[in-house]
Amino acid sequence: MPGRDWRNRQREEHEHKDRNPCGICTWQDVSQCADCPIGGTLNCRFNWGDLLYFLAGFLPPAIAVVAGMIQGGFGWYLVGWVGFMMFFFFVWEARVLCSHCPYWAEGGRVLHCLANYGVVKMWRYHPEPMSTSEKAQFLVGAGIMVLYPFPFLIIGGQYVLALIALAGVVSFGFSLKKHVCTRCVNFSCPANGVPKEIVDAYLRRNPMMRRAWKESGYQLGG
Repeated sequence: MPGRDWRNRQREEHEHKDRNPCGICTWQDVSQCADCPIGGTLNCRFNWGDLLYFLAGFLPPAIAVVAGMIQGGFGWYLVGWVGFMMFFFFVWEARVLCSHCPYWAEGGRVLHCLANYGVVKMWRYHPEPMSTSEKAQFLVGAGIMVLYPFPFLIIGGQYVLALIALAGVVSFGFSLKKHVCTRCVNFSCPANGVPKEIVDAYLRRNPMMRRAWKESGYQLGG
């Protein structure tokens, strides 16, 4: 019936707007990506494989750290490390880094992304690029999180596990830089390696981001 069809379309449009209030192409229906000139060059659609890849890289050094701190007699200090990570991921990094990412623009209170999946979105979406201060804060916070366990591993005499953890961190960082950061849509992150022409093409498909970036001084190529 025509009336029912109209109501169904209205409901679908309302649901789509609720999920994608900022009109970001990452959260549009996949059928609208057919004409995208940069399809396949970015991790601009959520999938579980990318999330599992990130978690798989994080686990080996984390396991070495936990084992080393417990064996070295500093197990209780893991509470501080885990507490800082919770604060960093859910509050500090969420504001200075994640709130600028197109994945954050999805409607709802929970982040569905390729790294910090499950973070509660306490901050509004910021379509503009990260400021210099925010980039510095992210690097400081990440540095504290990575370096925190190593003094305890060394003092506790867990040199082998410290080396394993360090190798795992370096390997994870290299893997991210080579395979993830070159495809990430959080373009203003200090580690992002997406070519400018790809960034420009993505911004042209997303008017809210494009306006915010231009107002921040960014210039699109010709």
